[in-house]
Amino acid sequence: MDGAASFCGSFCHSIPSICDSALLRVLLVTLSLLCADVEALQVIGGSVTVEQGSTAILSCYVTGTNDDLTQITWQRRTREKPHNDNFLTIFPRDGPLFVNGGDDQFKYIGNFNDKNGTLQLSNVALKDEGSYTCIFTLFPSGDQKTEIPLNLLVPPFTNVKDNLPTFGIEEVLFATCTAAGSRPPAEVKWLTGALTENVRTTTNSTQHNNGTTTTVSSLFGVPMREINGHQVQCVISGDSLSTERSLPFTIQVYFSPTEVNIRVISEDSFECVTEAKPNANFIWSRSGQSLLESSVKVDGAKLQLLSLTSALNGLYQCEASNTYGSKRGHLYVHVASGVCSVAWALLGVLIFLSIVGAAVWYFYTHEDQRHRFRLFWWRVRTNEPAGDSAAQQEHHQMAALLV
Repeated sequence: MDGAASFCGSFCHSIPSICDSALLRVLLVTLSLLCADVEALQVIGGSVTVEQGSTAILSCYVTGTNDDLTQITWQRRTREKPHNDNFLTIFPRDGPLFVNGGDDQFKYIGNFNDKNGTLQLSNVALKDEGSYTCIFTLFPSGDQKTEIPLNLLVPPFTNVKDNLPTFGIEEVLFATCTAAGSRPPAEVKWLTGALTENVRTTTNSTQHNNGTTTTVSSLFGVPMREINGHQVQCVISGDSLSTERSLPFTIQVYFSPTEVNIRVISEDSFECVTEAKPNANFIWSRSGQSLLESSVKVDGAKLQLLSLTSALNGLYQCEASNTYGSKRGHLYVHVASGVCSVAWALLGVLIFLSIVGAAVWYFYTHEDQRHRFRLFWWRVRTNEPAGDSAAQQEHHQMAALLV
């Protein structure tokens, strides 16, 4: 078609002297009509770009001719098949026939009578990328064809990897953000917000043999506690993605347990307290002896004494540990023996003192009772010898009766 059009255009525009001749005007009109008819015949195709794994429509059809169509032939030159070869022929009666065996990826969705040779290619992969040629065999025009480039977009596999930085004063790698196997290459960047002055980033790309590219952006900084817990974002964009991907990441600075303290919850319950990243695991033990399940209860960082007896006396140890180290705290327990006996003894003393106090108050508030009290103690103190006078004996008898 292109050759005929070029010939007609050249002929019609390069012989103005002949066209001025009346004898050749009929020939000029005839050639002009022929040129117009040839230029109207077109094979419509076009470039196709799809995402890997999707379906591609390889559109191909003829317009502007009433020529008879005898067959449609498809050729391809791809990554998997670098040499141009016929792989499918479509006949008016027999329909589509594969040249070297069937291929379930391809489906003829055109219409032979409409001079439409469109194919559907399912589950497109990198191996399918390349150039596809659609050839229409027309009579009397001959073969008319067009080339259809097929381009693939490959979205990347994305992830953020924590490098598990430990507390320190030297710059270390915090995390890496990766966009792997992208076509075309993806753009990877970090949004660090308030940490802009505290961190820095680097970006590297690696191109693979299959035409894809892996891009890695690394985040660096000094692993101080002030930076621990801050959130940043890795943003990935590119032609292979319909929208940006944003991957949030919280900077975690890891460190071994700090000083271990024992917190008193109640008179019989205690808790081991420390700070660590990741969180510490706790183990309670007793110096020189094992922990008796019948006497104590351990629940993670907590220790509960089930019975306050002297049998629990001793030194207890709480060990806090994680991947990066361990620390220990100690608790000395002393339960005095006979606590209950002492309590009852104190109660008895208090009761006795109360009785004595009540008696003293009673005697001192009643005169006759004070007289009896003096008379009694006088009787005891005199200790008179035998042979008392009659008056003395009478007085003694009275005293005895009063008591």
